[in-house]
Amino acid sequence: MNKVFNFCAGPAMLPPAVLQRAQSEMIDWQGLGVSVMEVSHRDKPFMAVAAKAEADLRELMAIPDNYKVLFLAGGGRSQFTAVPLNLLKEGEQADYLITGQWSKAAFEEAKRFRDVAIAAEIDMSTKPIALPVDIKVRAGAKYLHYCPNETVDGIEMFEEPAVDVPLVADMSSCILSRRIDVSKYGLIYAGAQKNIGPSGLAVVIVRSDLLRDDMQVPCIWDYAQQAQQGSMVNTPPTYAWYLAGLVFEWLKEVGGVAAMEAHNAAKAELLYGAIDSLPLYQNLVDASCRSRMNVVWQLKDESLNEAFLAEAEALGLLALKGHRFVGGMRASMYNAMPLAGTQALVAFMQDFAARHG
Repeated sequence: MNKVFNFCAGPAMLPPAVLQRAQSEMIDWQGLGVSVMEVSHRDKPFMAVAAKAEADLRELMAIPDNYKVLFLAGGGRSQFTAVPLNLLKEGEQADYLITGQWSKAAFEEAKRFRDVAIAAEIDMSTKPIALPVDIKVRAGAKYLHYCPNETVDGIEMFEEPAVDVPLVADMSSCILSRRIDVSKYGLIYAGAQKNIGPSGLAVVIVRSDLLRDDMQVPCIWDYAQQAQQGSMVNTPPTYAWYLAGLVFEWLKEVGGVAAMEAHNAAKAELLYGAIDSLPLYQNLVDASCRSRMNVVWQLKDESLNEAFLAEAEALGLLALKGHRFVGGMRASMYNAMPLAGTQALVAFMQDFAARHG
C-alpha cells in the first residue's frame, strides 16, 4: 500500500500506533479470548478502561476536581440540544457567539428549545475575515456559547471571550490540540472524530455546580444522571471509548498537549507560509484567527480546482476538497497528522504552482 496522508475534516485520521494496537487486540483483548466490543460495559475489565480514559484525559487537560467528565453517545452535534436543555429552564436565557457554520448550527438548534440570542456575529463579507470584537451578553444570561475552532471556515479563536457568564465551548475540532485553562469554562464538549477517536462519541467536561437534577431532559442526555452513573445510564459506545483511551495514552507518550501545540503550530506555519508566498493561492482569513486545525485556501484560478485535487489524490494527499459551503481547498491537520504530511502537501503545492501559476 502506498503512503497516504488523510486530510479529512472528520472522521479524521487516527494515530497509526493506536490503530496498530487496536488491530492487535481486536480478537483477543487482555487475554480474555474476546474483543473489547464483546465485553459488558459494567464488568471490571471495561470499567478499568473507562476509569483510565477519564484519568488520562484529566491529566492531559489538567481538569480540576470540581468538573465532571462524561463519555456520551451521539457525537458533538447531540450537544447542540443537550446543552440548552441541561443549563436552561423555561424562561431562562443564554447567548451565542457566531463565528462560522458550527456555532451558527448550535444556535439554530438551541433556539428551538430555549430563549437564546446572538451576542455577536462574524461578518463573512469583509476580507480578510476577522473575529467580532463587540460581544454583548444580555443581563441574566446563564452562559455564552462559542466554537473556538470553526472546522468549515478555517477560523480559530485563541483567546476566550471576556464575559462575566460561564463559557460553553464546542471544542470538537481543537480539543487537545493546544493548552487551555479548563477553569475558565463552565462546560466544554467535543465530538470525538477529530482529535479523540472514532465518530459517535462525545466528551463533555462540565463544572459540577452547573449540574441540575430538576431539568426535564431525556435521560441519556441528562448530565446530572450521567454523572451519577459514570456515563452509563445506557450502554455507552464502548469501542469508541476504548479507542479514545488509546489515543489519550498515545498523547501522553508523545509529550502531551504542550508537545501537540508545538507540533500543530509548526504544521500550520508551514502550510500558511506556502499559501501566502505562492501567487496561485490565497487565504481570506485574518492572520490573527487562522485555524491551525483546518487550513482553508482558494486557487485564484478556480478552473484548476479539479486538476489540483486529482493530482493531489494521485500522490496520496487525500480529502483536500473544501466544504460545500465554502469551496476551495481545506487541509485538516489534527494531532495525528505528521509533519511529513504537511511537508508533502506543501511540496505538491509548490510544484503545481510552478506548472500552473
